[in-house]
Amino acid sequence: MKKVLVAIAVGLLAMGGSAMAQKNLKFGHINSNELMQIMPGRDSAQAVLQAEVTDIENTFKAMQSELESRYNDYTQNQQGWTDLIRQTKQRELQDMGARIQEFQENAQKQMQEREAELLKPIIDRAKKAIEDVAREGGYTYILDSGTGALLYSQDSEDIMPLVKRKLGL
Repeated sequence: MKKVLVAIAVGLLAMGGSAMAQKNLKFGHINSNELMQIMPGRDSAQAVLQAEVTDIENTFKAMQSELESRYNDYTQNQQGWTDLIRQTKQRELQDMGARIQEFQENAQKQMQEREAELLKPIIDRAKKAIEDVAREGGYTYILDSGTGALLYSQDSEDIMPLVKRKLGL
């Protein structure tokens, strides 16, 4: 009988401890899109990026205009040219088209990198503020209601090995 009472007491303590652990979980959420809209420095970063995009767009339009002009010249004058000149002009048009396409691809990549570079300090500041608030407020997890991502979590156990074992992987 004494063993049964000890077992019941241990069971109650275990359940009480697990209930207390569950009570300590604290979840929070924030819409990071809204936060980014009001972050200091974001407007100036966007203005710098927009100026650079405008420069690239102007260069791209000038390149397209030159290609179009050369193509019109080619179509109007090709009848009077020898085969050698016609082939040379065709290669020039193809090369120019390839350069324009390469410029466009490189410009797009560069603008993505530049945007990341300009916004990184702002994002880092926002992330640090979220983490500080989470720690100070005793939050276990902070979720992003704008994207559905997990922005902060306390150290926790990775259950991947357990799930793999369960699946026989």
